Amino acid sequence: MSADLTHIDTWLFDLDNTLYPVESGFMGEIEARMTAFVQKVTGLERDAAYALQKSYLAEHGLTLRGLMLNHGVDPKDFHALFHDLSLDALAHDPELVAALERLPGRRLIFTNADAVHAERVMARLGLTELFDDVFHIGSFGFVPKPDPAAFERMNAEHSIDPATTAFFEDSERNLAPAAALGMTTVLVGPHAPASTAPFVHHRVEKLAPFLRDARVREAA
Repeated sequence: MSADLTHIDTWLFDLDNTLYPVESGFMGEIEARMTAFVQKVTGLERDAAYALQKSYLAEHGLTLRGLMLNHGVDPKDFHALFHDLSLDALAHDPELVAALERLPGRRLIFTNADAVHAERVMARLGLTELFDDVFHIGSFGFVPKPDPAAFERMNAEHSIDPATTAFFEDSERNLAPAAALGMTTVLVGPHAPASTAPFVHHRVEKLAPFLRDARVREAA
C-alpha cells in the first residue's frame, strides 16, 4: 500500500546517499579524501586515521566535528577537500525529479555537508530549482545531525511544524531526533528494510517510487 502523507506540507531531505543512490559510489571518494586529511592532521598511518575518522563520526555525528574539537581544524579547510570532486558518478534521474515535483508545499535540504558541496550535487542531479532552501552544516554552527540542537536551529530558521513535516534520511540515527519532535520519518537505501528502529515510520529502498506512489494532499 502507498504511504499516507496527506498531512505533510514540508518535505525535508538529507542530501548525500538520499537524493542519489548509495550504489553510485560517490561517497567512496569523499571518504578517501577525508581519510587522507585525517592522516595529514594527525600524522597517523592510513588504517589508524580511518579508524579515528569513524570514531569521530560515531561520537559526534560528523568527522569534521571531532577534528574541530580535538585538532582545531578550520571547517573551511576541510570542506575545500570536496569542492573539486568529480560528479561523474551522479546521474540525473527523471523519475525522481517528477516525484519531487508532485509534492505539495515546501521542499528543503537538511545536510551535514557545506553549501558549496550541496549546490554542486544538486545542480548535477538537476534538483536545484525544486528546493526552497538548503540548511547546511554552516547554517547550524557546525553542530551536526543527529544533535537535537541542529534540528532546533533548523526548525526556528524555517518555522517548521514537525507534525506536518516528513524527513528523509539514509542514516537511521539521524531520524531519532526528528521522530522525537513529531516528524514523520523515512529511512532510505538498501539497508532500510532491515531497520527495526521504532522511530522509523517508513522504510524504502528506492526514493523515487515511494514519492511517486505516496498519497499527498491536493495542491491548493
